Amino acid sequence: MVLGVAGLSVGLALGGVVLLVALGWTLQRTVDEEAFRTADAVARLAGENALPDPLPVAGGQLRVQVVDSAGRIRAASIDADRLVPMVRPDQLTGTGRQRTVVPGQRLGWEGPVRVVAVPARSAGEPVTVLVGRSTVDVRHATQAARTVLLVAFPLLVGLLAVVAWRVVGATLRPVEALRSGAAEITGRDAAGRLPVPASQDEIHRLAVTLNDMLDRLAAARARQRSFLADAAHELRSPLTNMRTELEVAQRLGDRTDWPAVAADLLTDTERLGRLVDDLLLLARLDEEPAQQVDHLRAAEPVELGALLTEVAARWPGPTPAPPALLPGGSGGAAAEPAVPPQAALAADPPVSPESTTAGAGSAVSPGVTAVGSGSAVSPQVTVVTAAGPVWTVGVPDELRRVLGNLVDNAVRHARTRVVLAVEPAADGAYHLVTVTDDGPGIPVADRERVFRRFARLDEGRARDAGGAGLGLAIVRELVRRGGGTVTLDDAHPGLTVRLHLPVLPDPD
Repeated sequence: MVLGVAGLSVGLALGGVVLLVALGWTLQRTVDEEAFRTADAVARLAGENALPDPLPVAGGQLRVQVVDSAGRIRAASIDADRLVPMVRPDQLTGTGRQRTVVPGQRLGWEGPVRVVAVPARSAGEPVTVLVGRSTVDVRHATQAARTVLLVAFPLLVGLLAVVAWRVVGATLRPVEALRSGAAEITGRDAAGRLPVPASQDEIHRLAVTLNDMLDRLAAARARQRSFLADAAHELRSPLTNMRTELEVAQRLGDRTDWPAVAADLLTDTERLGRLVDDLLLLARLDEEPAQQVDHLRAAEPVELGALLTEVAARWPGPTPAPPALLPGGSGGAAAEPAVPPQAALAADPPVSPESTTAGAGSAVSPGVTAVGSGSAVSPQVTVVTAAGPVWTVGVPDELRRVLGNLVDNAVRHARTRVVLAVEPAADGAYHLVTVTDDGPGIPVADRERVFRRFARLDEGRARDAGGAGLGLAIVRELVRRGGGTVTLDDAHPGLTVRLHLPVLPDPD
């Protein structure tokens, strides 16, 4: 505040000085112009040998003399001295127009007098026209302006200081309230909100923005705490299993079946490794704004039919895929319309896992053992592709991870069949990829909750073999990064996961 008033005072002082200088220069220029106009008029009369005596001068502010080269006064105005010239002859150059200041006592005036000299010729002889103009009025005007500034300047500075103090104080009062609120929130290390001023100005918008930031930070802190608690719990489970198995094996001594123990420990180690990998992936996805450029650079065209076949091939034990479900099969026949996954589930009877012959032109449909289904029949993974290539854009590894997680969940809960299908975009914007199983499904009320981290239904906790509830959370994050969406729907029976992936025109 003090610096602002000091800066304002310096600025006003400089402005006053400039004003006085400009005023004095303007008034002096006016005096010179008036004197030169009169001198030029008298010089014309001298050149015409028509100098009257006395010389006519309007008003009493000017005095005129016509002086020859010897310094004698040839003509003068009625109130001018006829014996002593206003300027001594040695001060006149004789050539060009000039101006000078002489004491007013020589002309009987107070204060300095401005005298201009204009050369002329009269009767063939060179003469000089001298015009004197008193500058008392200029000095008085300058002094009056200086006095006004000296009186008004302190008053103006004081008034501006008071106004600035009140205005700045009123402006900073909400800022101080924000600071106090922020200090209180920091001091108690808890969620809170900053006071929002009633004025609809920048401070109001700042407070609203800061409160939004605090809400996001509180939500992030709550998610972090929940994430850490769930991660600690999930990491503790395989470690506890491993420790228990080792303690039991140690007590049994020679009776321990060490190959079986090693197999169990390897299973728990793999589960622990998958969990750590998932946690690291989610941590990386949380840094999406910083990684968005790298993600866009890594995106490339991906053919969905080939990708579905590649993902399905991860499950061992290939089984036939019915040609009716596979448009564009071998033999050169025309491609049939894609069959909905629900129809595929109903149309194909269970195929035993011992079957190893794949149908002509079909995608590989591996089978895996159903977990907790109570059925001896292994779920079959069948791929239903479109008649031609279906291109999308994305990061291949991320798309493989998405489809792998979905197929893994579907196989884990399916009774007999899992169908992967792709349908070209009908609206020209998104292709539809579905993963359908004939398992128990997910209630409508829980379909949003299952996408949360470490979220598992009670039935899923009982049947889930090694899952930590991170698969669908990873799916949603990766699909969202790629510009798509993922939703859940009924399959009657079972569940259908719908992936909408952005369209890329066929690069060929």
